[in-house]
Formats: sequence, structure tokens, C-alpha cells
Amino acid sequence: MTKLTDYPFEVRPLAEEDGGGYLVSFPDFAECISDGETIEEALENGRDALRATIAARKAKKLPVPAPNSGGVASGKFVARVPKTVHAQLATRARAEGVSLNTLVLTFIAQGLGTASSRARSKGAA
Repeated sequence: MTKLTDYPFEVRPLAEEDGGGYLVSFPDFAECISDGETIEEALENGRDALRATIAARKAKKLPVPAPNSGGVASGKFVARVPKTVHAQLATRARAEGVSLNTLVLTFIAQGLGTASSRARSKGAA
């Protein structure tokens, strides 16, 4: 049985113009965030928010993501880019004989791989 404590969370300070204190979020639930004046208060409020989010998803018969699943993602998103970038991407895709989606997905995967490699090499240093 999954417990609330099984779900990863992120805590970050809020800027004074955003009210100060701390924000807690749960990567598995994009719709679940909370805050508090102190880290402890933010975590307590976050647990309450997570409990309510899970209950609401169950009540609506929506899937409840497993811990560390990355949430309920469809695998689809829309990105707006300048017309000139769109034109360059479309030209490159035609030249390589692939769809625009395939080309952009490849660039994203390459970028994530590069970022991951950089992070691993920093950790080894």
C-alpha cells in the first residue's frame, strides 16, 4: 500500500514579492502545491494538500500516480516558437527526410542526454 511519505517532494523558498515562506510541490502531482511560513509548516500543509489531491482524484475516478512515476503525463505538449525557428526546423526536417515532430523529439532527447552527461561529470568531479 502506498503511503504519503512514499511520494517525493520539492521545497523551495518563495521570494518576498511572492509572500515569502516556502513552497512545497510534488512531481507526481502537477496540481498539488502548498506553502508555509517555515519549512515544517510548508511540509505539513503539503501533506494535507497531497491527501486532498489523492482523495479528489479517487472521487473523480482519475488515476492516482505511483510514487516517482513523474505524474500522469500524456506525452504530448504544445510549444510556441517564433516563425523563423519554425521555418528553420521545418527546412531541416525536410532535408533529413523526417517529420517535424521526429526532428524536435530528437533534439530534445539529445539535449537531455547532454544535460544528464554534464550533471554526471559534475558529480564525479
